Amino acid sequence: FLCTLICHFLCTSICRLQTYAPNEYDGDDVTDKRVIFDLHCRGDNGEYFIVEMQRIRQDHFKDRALFYVSRLIQRLLRKGRETNSYKLPEVYLIGILEFSMEARATDRYFHDIALMDKHTCKPFYNKLGFKFLELINFVKEEDGLLTDMDKWMYLLKHMSTLDKVPTFLDKRVFQLIFRISEVAKLKKEERMAYEASLKAKWDTQNAFDTARREGKEEGKIEVVKNLIENFGFTNEQAAKAASVSIDFVAKVRADL
Repeated sequence: FLCTLICHFLCTSICRLQTYAPNEYDGDDVTDKRVIFDLHCRGDNGEYFIVEMQRIRQDHFKDRALFYVSRLIQRLLRKGRETNSYKLPEVYLIGILEFSMEARATDRYFHDIALMDKHTCKPFYNKLGFKFLELINFVKEEDGLLTDMDKWMYLLKHMSTLDKVPTFLDKRVFQLIFRISEVAKLKKEERMAYEASLKAKWDTQNAFDTARREGKEEGKIEVVKNLIENFGFTNEQAAKAASVSIDFVAKVRADL
């Protein structure tokens, strides 16, 4: 999947990933914030890739993406290096999002972000990039999946609702991914407990904070929808977590 993703995003001939690097980095001193990536790997040409899965919209998401990349670059420029060279490898952050980054509705599901001159629109630096996939905006149906990238996008978006591997995903790698997903399935009560404790931690808390700061009903609706659809919360659990009434949750559930 990563090789397909990277080749699609960067239009390179990268055919394999050399290593999967540590996904956790401490700061240079005790006051620096620890950074944890979902996935951190290197290409066979020395490129560095940070892959982030993000389920719920958060405040300052773009700032956090920039912070992640800057922390990795800081680590690459090791202290006490013997030369004064600042030469860096290529560094990319790939974000797979279950929401739209922009408040305004858009039908674009792929965003390719780079540093460039605002007047000439020419690249300023071609070894740093941000690539974002918005699953919510990927609307292709089965008969419109033309490439492996299309198939991966479809699988990522619909994995939780698929009961069996569709025939158009009948490659060995897709079969393997689906079997892994099937093995990982738990009983309803176990799945709720697992997802509530593991997946909802930081992302959900940030979403709560966003909704409270905005003070908008739409923000609360988004939080409740995610708790119901992605984490399997009951009406009582969702109401308590999102600080809303049970009737509010029931109405959101009825509109799903």
